[in-house]
Amino acid sequence: MLEEACCALPNGGNHESRRLIAEQLLEAAASGHTTLNELRSAALRALAKAVLIKRQ
Repeated sequence: MLEEACCALPNGGNHESRRLIAEQLLEAAASGHTTLNELRSAALRALAKAVLIKRQ
């Protein structure tokens, strides 16, 4: 899921963006959201958050 989300970022994302998305994926999995769809949703939410942070 990390690679799938980061492919939407220029050059696959920078370290900070990738770390943010990875942390959100780990939190989702730790809280029991382990299906592919749930993890994809978590990754896309984290991607949106990373893009917003970058724009600020």
